[in-house]
Amino acid sequence: MTDSSNDISRFTGERPKAWLFSCKHVGQQIPPGEAATVQESGSPELTRTDHMAHGRRSQSNLKGSTMKTLCILVIALLCSASVHAQHLKKPDRQPISRLLIGERPQLYSMDSGALSYLDLHLGRDSLKDTLTNKYGDLRHDKLEFNKKYPLWTVAAKITAANLFTFAIDRYLLNYEFSRVGFNSWKHNIETGWEWDVDRFGMNFIVHPYSGSAFFNAARSSGYNFWESAPFAVFGSLQWEYFAENTLPAYNDIINTPIDGIFLGEVTYRIGSNILEDQSTGWERFGREFAVFLLSPTRAFSRFTQGKMFRVTSEEVYQTEPLNVTLSAGARVINDELSFLSGRKNVWFDVTLDYGNPFEVRTRKPFDYYRFRLALTKGAGRKILDNVTGYGLLFGKNVQIGGIATLMGGFQHFNYFDNETFELATMAFGPGIVSMLPIESSSNLNTTFTFGIVPLAGNSTRFPVTDTTQYKDYNFGGGAEAKLEATLNLGGWVKITFIGYYFWIRTYVGTAGDHYIGLIKPRVELRLFSNLSLGFEHQVYYSDRYTRDFGEFHKVRTEQKVILSLYFEDFKHQRK
Repeated sequence: MTDSSNDISRFTGERPKAWLFSCKHVGQQIPPGEAATVQESGSPELTRTDHMAHGRRSQSNLKGSTMKTLCILVIALLCSASVHAQHLKKPDRQPISRLLIGERPQLYSMDSGALSYLDLHLGRDSLKDTLTNKYGDLRHDKLEFNKKYPLWTVAAKITAANLFTFAIDRYLLNYEFSRVGFNSWKHNIETGWEWDVDRFGMNFIVHPYSGSAFFNAARSSGYNFWESAPFAVFGSLQWEYFAENTLPAYNDIINTPIDGIFLGEVTYRIGSNILEDQSTGWERFGREFAVFLLSPTRAFSRFTQGKMFRVTSEEVYQTEPLNVTLSAGARVINDELSFLSGRKNVWFDVTLDYGNPFEVRTRKPFDYYRFRLALTKGAGRKILDNVTGYGLLFGKNVQIGGIATLMGGFQHFNYFDNETFELATMAFGPGIVSMLPIESSSNLNTTFTFGIVPLAGNSTRFPVTDTTQYKDYNFGGGAEAKLEATLNLGGWVKITFIGYYFWIRTYVGTAGDHYIGLIKPRVELRLFSNLSLGFEHQVYYSDRYTRDFGEFHKVRTEQKVILSLYFEDFKHQRK
């Protein structure tokens, strides 16, 4: 399991083929052998009769390969985003590291960008200062090029997306759950809701991605972040009631829209950095195609609105500095607290740092976010090791002595799927991002956040495996805390500590409390330019206290050798 280190110092300067929009997995009865194994381990699972009550059939083989394909494709999409996220360098632009690591007055003498009512409505000169950030990029999508389309057009796009997915499920794949009609619609509406039994990856990766498609149907039609959020709920409700003959699920109507909003805004912001409506030819084709892969509904909107082929004389989308880190290496996975004595494999991850958290300005949702995605080879079919991120919803820059800070409220997305635990959470809460300069080229960067978790999924047995085709996790909620700190010494050595802690109380499943911890110290040495070599030691803790089946404790360590390639402010570095 991998996350890139907290490198704010770089700012200081199985839904087969139909996964694109939405769907719930079909459950399966528990094989008697596996059910017996679970009971003997003292960690109960759903019984055969529980699953028969849902009346769902399995498409396990095809869906298993689909999850692998999905995970690999998401990695490819983010990598393609980093490759294409660039445009012509502005003549007055300086790298972020120089602005924030070097000359402190350049950072701290900035105007806050706050405007009075009269400034906004009487058109004073200071208004022009808020149209762009300190690097000259737009802080808002230009309204004259991105008009707001009527509500019915967005609803029609979402309906078309759901119809397209349903058609594949029903007429190409012939899934049992897709046999719907007036009787199933009436049954769903009159009977009400349930907690579903979809597999872990389907509920906490595929469904949020479908929610992001609904969200971006509105976002790409001239609606802002908050205005686009209800459309994610609309798309999910439409699917839950009318596209499946199973009952609508509580977890889906929570998870699909909320996590979909998070992923939707992340992909929308990346897409805006990719797009350049001034470009033409093969460059333009590459940019449009990358956005299509990243967010199909945005690409469809651009096609129907004529934006895909228009050529403008100026930038039309908000863009922010985008830092990309590509990391890969070898790791050793140990049992208990042993060191360098376990299984060996390789891993890869990508980290995106969007926006400068220390630019003093007014803030909109996701003007600053961090997003990580890790790919590895693990137990069973496990490939997607973790997807984590947090984005600013609201906040303010505050100077505390010599410390630059960004304080505010954050939204979190967490998905871990490793041999110690399965855990997925959404969270909301306060946080602070800070930078303390140390001499001229060294600094200490920290991020501390606390969040309330309204919904989580966490595994119910050891060892965790992804070969099962039935639900093997609880639904719950609780709280989380995260600390990320990096000491950057002269730009050549970085010492990082990352600590995550989760408390999850079960809503549905094996009654009890689950405490999960992760600590990761890391040391990195820059070899040359933007290439570094590092070593990381990870410790995973999982402590479960059940009401009826006693206590379960698990600890595991990993050691990693890391080779990292940094693309600082990649968007603006092309000559």
